[in-house]
Amino acid sequence: MSQRLLYVMDPMCSWCWGFAPVVEELASQAARAGVRLDWVVGGLRRESSPLIEPARSRILAHWQAVHASTGQPFNFAEGLPEGLVYDTEPACRALVVARHLAPRRVARLARLIQRAFYVEGRDVTRARVLLELAEAAGFTRCCFAEAFDSDEQQAATRADFAWVERLGIAGFPTLLAERNGMLALLTNGHQPLERLAPLLERWLERVAHA
Repeated sequence: MSQRLLYVMDPMCSWCWGFAPVVEELASQAARAGVRLDWVVGGLRRESSPLIEPARSRILAHWQAVHASTGQPFNFAEGLPEGLVYDTEPACRALVVARHLAPRRVARLARLIQRAFYVEGRDVTRARVLLELAEAAGFTRCCFAEAFDSDEQQAATRADFAWVERLGIAGFPTLLAERNGMLALLTNGHQPLERLAPLLERWLERVAHA
């Protein structure tokens, strides 16, 4: 019998940043029951030109809403740096590479990418920045860079995007519980820990007694 949680997210999705403390607690709750959490990246945006007004102001308004709802910190003054091409594929690919090299470090790298983008105002679409963050998360820079540029990991990232699309997941964060290949939805969108922890506990109890 196999069971796990699947966290479908994008490191450049503001609601996923808002959800970060919640999913960390839920992952710990599941781990105490012997259930792991696996990360799946969704590919939120694929832009090819720099972000300009009024799109920048619309995104900052979303950030304000996430901050008001969750209390997560945002750097509104320096966020969305000038010249940013809002393509989330590189940041997503960094997490896919982390999952390939050292799955236990995915969460650490995700937090570093999110904090760099939302709090430090860094352009996490740039490979150089992602490699610095990967090194801070404990990866060997040269090994991570080689995997990041590889056809294999680019294909693995596209495979994640396609899987999410096939499931019809239209919003992030999404948390799924999987048991023997059958998926149950715990949440699509941000919800507070006090609402989700009892749902997860009931699912874990059913799994334990199955």
